[in-house]
Amino acid sequence: MSWALLVVETLNGLQLGVMLFLIAAGLTVTFGVMDVVNLAHGAQYMVGAYLIALFADLTGNFWLGLALTLPSALAFGLALEFVVFRRLYERDHVSQILATFGIILFLNQAVKLLFGAGAIGVPMPEALSGTVALMPGLLYPIYRLALIGFGLATAIMLYILVNHTRVGMRVRAGATHPEIVAALGVDIRRLFMIVFGFGAMLAGFAGALAAPIFSVEPGMGDNLLILSFVVIVIGGVGSVRGALMAAVLVGLVDTLGRAFGPQLLRLALTPAAASQTGRALAPMLIYVTMAAVLFFRPAGLFPARR
Repeated sequence: MSWALLVVETLNGLQLGVMLFLIAAGLTVTFGVMDVVNLAHGAQYMVGAYLIALFADLTGNFWLGLALTLPSALAFGLALEFVVFRRLYERDHVSQILATFGIILFLNQAVKLLFGAGAIGVPMPEALSGTVALMPGLLYPIYRLALIGFGLATAIMLYILVNHTRVGMRVRAGATHPEIVAALGVDIRRLFMIVFGFGAMLAGFAGALAAPIFSVEPGMGDNLLILSFVVIVIGGVGSVRGALMAAVLVGLVDTLGRAFGPQLLRLALTPAAASQTGRALAPMLIYVTMAAVLFFRPAGLFPARR
């Protein structure tokens, strides 16, 4: 186990945590405010990746493509809320799960029809395409470091927006006392629409940032959706701070567990058995972490204040 590998895997864990936060932040705010179980949030991440692939190809510039992707992802979220989700607010969670699962199937087939079933590559922005020396003999991609920076900057802005602005005050009040907020003249339906659209834009932003690193393909957000729900449960429903802390924790546990689990097991097992057991146990570590957190803090690490 080398220090260089530990540094690289830690940064990879932070990068995964940032991606999970960008997805989970919109999901936890939507669920905390609107009490809607949105399984289609991972599909909105996929839509953001396809949008950046389309706009970057049309403009020939990643940053122009990103500038077009964000409002497009917002408009897509608003349209989805208007067409589907506002009819689910008064339904039970089972109906919401079935409806949003149908949206996943529809969007996966839609992107196959429009872009094909094969993977699409998105060129990395030239300014961030190189590497930086973290220590002698250790190079790390600049884009991955920039991605971590984008995620942390988004977390700070989102925290300020939710906790220190008038809009955030209305969102928090609407999550706990919607009838009182409506009686004060706030259009709750419009507030829900804005919250949902903003959450979709965050998911699209995550997909756009991930596109140069991962393959853009149908169903690419399905696995991350499961991890995002784990993040929400660990961090606390409706808590932006909890989503950030839990996302980083999940990212580090998953990445470091896959990288070093087999090596640690070699202390007690043969190399072949350690490798096989490590590969089997690594995907379970995040769920073991979730169970441990819920055992001591059933509401999550940083539950939203009610």
